[in-house]
Order: sequence, then structure tokens, then C-alpha cells
Amino acid sequence: MDLPLSTAVDTGSADDGQAAPFEFEAASFEQVIQAVDHIGGNRGDPAAIALYRGWIAVHAGGVRLLHGAWFNLGVELSRAGALPDAILAYRSALALKSDFHPAAINLGLVLEQLGQPEVALQTWFQALQPDEARIALINQRGRLLEQSGRLAEAEQTLRASLLTDPAQPDAVQHWLHIRQKMCLWPVLAEIIPGLTRQALLDQCGPLGALAFTDQVATQHAICDRWLRRKTTPVPTWLSPARGYRHDRIRVGYMSSDFCRHAMSFLIAELFERHDRGHFEVYGYCTSADDGSEIRQRVISAFDHYASIRALSDEAAARRIQQDEIDILIDLNGLTAGSRLQILRWRPAPLQATYLGFIGPVPLPELDFLFCDSIVVPPSIAASYAPRPLYIAEIYQANDSKRSIAAPSSRAKGGLPDDCFVFCCFSNHYKITEEMFAAWMEILGKVDNAVLWLIADNAWSWCNLRLYAAAAGIDPDRLIFAGRVDPAEYMARLALADLFLDTSPYNAGTIASDAIRMGLPLLTLSGQSFASRMAGRLLEAIDAGLGVTHELAEYVETAVMLASNPQAHAAYKALFTEARWAETIGDIAGFTIAFETTLRRIQDDLVSDCESLAA
Repeated sequence: MDLPLSTAVDTGSADDGQAAPFEFEAASFEQVIQAVDHIGGNRGDPAAIALYRGWIAVHAGGVRLLHGAWFNLGVELSRAGALPDAILAYRSALALKSDFHPAAINLGLVLEQLGQPEVALQTWFQALQPDEARIALINQRGRLLEQSGRLAEAEQTLRASLLTDPAQPDAVQHWLHIRQKMCLWPVLAEIIPGLTRQALLDQCGPLGALAFTDQVATQHAICDRWLRRKTTPVPTWLSPARGYRHDRIRVGYMSSDFCRHAMSFLIAELFERHDRGHFEVYGYCTSADDGSEIRQRVISAFDHYASIRALSDEAAARRIQQDEIDILIDLNGLTAGSRLQILRWRPAPLQATYLGFIGPVPLPELDFLFCDSIVVPPSIAASYAPRPLYIAEIYQANDSKRSIAAPSSRAKGGLPDDCFVFCCFSNHYKITEEMFAAWMEILGKVDNAVLWLIADNAWSWCNLRLYAAAAGIDPDRLIFAGRVDPAEYMARLALADLFLDTSPYNAGTIASDAIRMGLPLLTLSGQSFASRMAGRLLEAIDAGLGVTHELAEYVETAVMLASNPQAHAAYKALFTEARWAETIGDIAGFTIAFETTLRRIQDDLVSDCESLAA
């Protein structure tokens, strides 16, 4: 918003609600800030932008804290979506005070948002300052290097930051997860003074925790610490405690993964199948438009759709509350892109988390963790938060309409025709040092076998080959497959002989896909939800032979199936698309059970409120 030539703008008076002139020439910077606070700072309000522009225009000759005014203007412009203007404001602040690192940080963030990651990295590199400022800039570089796939540089950058100041939980979390992705073992390495193995584990972050331990209490503590850092209580809840009274239950789904993501590939048909006679379905999207067919399918399945990506947490919560949603289902949990602060406003009287994060999400405003009685047995349900709610016999929604390419061949997949092919297509951060050692033991006992893995990243590829050689296994027995489109990925699953699951973080979507494509699966089950996913799916098709509970049993079973053609054939016979369709893939039955659960919790809320009123 361009400022008129006059040197005053009107701002609302707190006393009488009337407009009062603001005199720029006589005003100090502190008075400008007070006036902006009256409007509501950091919201991109045009009046706040006008105040800063006006004060800067009058004092352009140079006054104390002029750089601060440019910086604050940049914040407001950024909030308003005027990113090119925000860049100019931040650069003006740096021109006046070159060591003003908050402006350098924000400038880089805006450049990143505009799709210029290399310029952002260069901005932060050039802006390195003494320790306190330097650490913040280094951490931004490390984060963006990680997002850009430059894992080795990111790991080294964050390590340097932690060597300067080890008391940085966010830096520890990202550093450890990068090491997990790179298969840089031991991940919990005591190489930073002040950070013991236990201290590292305590700060590893929610997703990393699922791959470090199957102890629910440990996962709970890690997730709770993360939530206390990342979310804050709000002044008031938005939805009425007694709920609403609608003819149809209004169900809202919120996610940053309404795009080409595993979650959408699982749940799309549930959205489509909801009984519109009893349910009205809303979608709240925080993801960018990737132009994918699955995104369009998901959006088309909603009765009402809203993009809340650009809204603040409070504004997004108020947008949801306006729709009077009865049950809001968060599909992210503690994964990348989550907007859990929205839930803290409780925009719906009933709130649940489902599918995105399969572990504890101890947020006070969440009522339920949707699951089943196998992945979260009643005996340990009390260890979880929020309260586990069994939504169906099998917790996992599945899509019967998945596209599957024409059958492929081993030659096309770069596989030998005369070998037993073990495989694992999970992301490499799920591969632990202990699990890989077990795989090498299996290859050591089955001579005519190879291990087929996804080519996740160059560093894990290199490290896994080195670890194989150290274990006495020819690295060429590890074959890495490039990523392909979803339909081709489904087809090539059928080329392997046995899927070796990871633990303590099992395969979920991939396990269901493997079973559907006739690929036998072997898993190691533990205590946690994440370590029981694949086992739950195997039990559904009566393939209990593949569910082991000790590492030695896991190795023994793998070797037996690879060495005994008759046993392998008998086990493989359980893995058919027909069997998948009538159990795991029974989306019609799942939808009925799921909707029955939703109706029950809605009825329970109404009954409880009526009892209290009486």
C-alpha cells in the first residue's frame, strides 16, 4: 500500500472507536510500534503497513532504529503476501545495519518461499555474525540444506552449530534425523560435548523416535517435550463444549498431505464413500497444489473444501469453527507440515488424530487417537495420549481403486532371474544398525540371494554398501532401485520373493501394497503402534508365520523361507489380491465401521451434555 504525500494516517482510538491522526514527524519509533500494536502487529494489516511506510518516509534521512522500522515493515509485508516488497524492506534494514541478523534470517526465508533456495543459502552464508546471531543463521542454512537434499552439508552445518551451543533441541532433532536418513551409524553418537546418548534420544523428535524405540512411554515423553516447545495454550476455545445439533454429522479432515503422498493414496476412497445421508464432509488443506491426479480426486471427494495454507493458526481455526464442524480429524499428527496449533483453539467440539502419525500425540485438545485393538492392545492403551479409540477391526483405510501398471520383469528391474530376492522399499531413516546387521546375517546364510532396496539418497546408498562389506557381504548383492511413479511401483513389488520389514518402525502403506501384490512379508513386532502395523496386516490375512517377536526368530524365519521352496510357496499362497480385498482392502466394510464409530462418539457427546444439563 503506497502512502499518500501527507504525513499523517488515521488509526482507531481505543477510547471512543473514532479515527485519530498520527503525526509522523513528532512520533518516535516506539510510538509507531505502540500504534501498530493497537491495530494488531504481525498480521499484514494495511494500516500497520501504512504506519511504517509513513514513518520511514518522514525519517528517511536517518534516525535511530530506522533499520528496525524497515524490518518491521518487512514482517508486515510478508504477512500480507507482498513478498517482493518484503525483500526490499529487509535489504533496506541490512543496508542500514549490516549485522542485524533477524533481517538476514527473514530475508532468506522469503527468498526460500519464492523458490530461490540457493540465494537464501548465500544470504545466510554472507550474514554470519558472532555466536548468538551466527547460530540462528547456521541453523537456517542447515534446515534448508536438508530440505534441498544436501544431507552431508546439512549434517556438518548442524553439528557445527551444536558444537557452539549443544542446548538446542530443534538443532539436535534435525541433526539426528539427517543422520538417520544417511544411515550414519551410530546415529546417537556421543561426539558433541554435553550431549550424551540419552540426551540425544530425549531430543530426537517425534518421527525420529518411532525409528529409535518401540517403548511407548519413551515415545510419549519425546512427543510431549516437542509439543510443549512447538505449541502454546490459547486464551479461549472456539467451539461449544456441548457441540452442535445438525441433521447430518459434519466431519472435517485437515492435512498438509492432500497431494501425491502415501496418506492420500490410502484414504481417498473413504472420503468418496462417506454416507451423505448421515455425513457432510469438509476438507481443510494446508498443502501446496502439486497438480497431481490424487490431489484432484481427494478435493473432489469433499462436499466442502477450503485451503487454509495461507491463514494464521488462529484464523484457520476460526475458519473451521465457522463451518460448525462436529468432528475434526487431523491427518498429520506430528509429521512435517502439521498445524497442531490450530487444534489448540479447539475449532470443533470433538477432535481426533488419524493415520499420519502412528504414535502418541499428547495434545490436550485432542480427544482420540484412531487405531485398532491390535496395533494398540488394551493392555497398553493407557500409555497413549490422546485416548486410543478402536475405529474398525483394522485401523488402516485402503483404496481399492489404486492404479497398477502392467506386470514388469526382473530384467527390467535390474534383478537377477536366478536369485532369491529379498527387498525393503521403506525410507532409509527406518533402517537401524541392528536391523541391517540382521539382514547381512540373512544374506550370509543364504548364498544365492540379493537385497533390493530403494535408492533413497547417495549417502545412505554409499554407507549401506560399506556396512555390507564390513559384514563380509559383497556390496554388489545390494541392488538399489530408482523411484518410479505409483502405478509402476505397485507392479514391481511383485518381482521380489520376500519383503524384509524394518523395526521398530514398520512399513504401513508399503506393507499393505506388498500384500496386495502377492509379495510375502516378514516383520518384527514390538510394543508400539509403529512396530505393530505390519504384523496387524499379516494377522488379517492369517499369515502369522511372518510375525516375529525376537531378532533371532526374524533371521531364522527369513533364512527358512529363502532356503525351503515348499515353505515359501505355501506362505506366498496366502498373499493374494482377493484375500487382500476381503480383509485389508475391504473399504466398504471399513467405511461402515468407521462411520459407526463417528456416530457413537457424537451421540456420546450429546448424551453427556444432556446428562450434565439435567
